Amino acid sequence: MLEVEVVSPEKVLFSGEGTMVTCRTVGGGDIAFLTGHVSFIGALATWPVKVVTEGADVLIAVHGGFVEVSNDKVTILSDVAELADHVDVPRAERARDRAEAALRENSDDEEAKAALARAEVRLQVAGAPVAAGRH
Repeated sequence: MLEVEVVSPEKVLFSGEGTMVTCRTVGGGDIAFLTGHVSFIGALATWPVKVVTEGADVLIAVHGGFVEVSNDKVTILSDVAELADHVDVPRAERARDRAEAALRENSDDEEAKAALARAEVRLQVAGAPVAAGRH
């Protein structure tokens, strides 16, 4: 088993055991950690983190940060992270709509692209519909 912690500045979002953790690193793509994984440190993309447990899987919207793996312990540090059941779906939908409108005005708006990615990750983790072809 892996010892898993997901921490934001406000609190520990998840602390427990898992059989696998998947996330997406910046420039490195998706990565999965199992017991016995070599030590690893990576920067996280805005993307869902999935902790596979013996019970229900835990989905967490992670908006950047870092992942560290060492001695069967996975630690995820993120400035902003939300558990699936804490996502405010109507708020995330409004944020998505605002970002999409901004991108229609200026398709090169990096801030709007980042806001859209954050909103869609929140919606994906919460199980809400996300625009086709995005995630």
